[in-house]
Amino acid sequence: MVEAKPNGVSLKEHFETILALNDRFLSERDRRYTEVNIEREKALTIKEEADRRALELAREIQAFRDEKANGLLDLVKSERGSLATNKDIEPLKAFVNAQTGRGIGQSALAGWLVSLVTIGIALAVYARH
Repeated sequence: MVEAKPNGVSLKEHFETILALNDRFLSERDRRYTEVNIEREKALTIKEEADRRALELAREIQAFRDEKANGLLDLVKSERGSLATNKDIEPLKAFVNAQTGRGIGQSALAGWLVSLVTIGIALAVYARH
């Protein structure tokens, strides 16, 4: 037979209490594990939805960029025929080069004339004295 201990609890009662507390502990642990798993599944669902939406948004952005790039490409292609080429501006280059050479020659002639007039004035002033 089981004898009473000084605090008044028998060994059998003590073990039954420990087993009951252990059952409560295990039940609580199982409940928490279940709750954590449920929350993990919710988080995974949210992550999957976020990933799906991010992919959709990335597709929309890429489609927008492609559309803008195609529009710019069409604009460049349409303007390509209206731009002047080197062959088109050869006469203009020849005219500018001719005018530039002519201007240099005229400037040199004007410089010589100014020099001659200055020498003439200097001689006239020297001859008076």
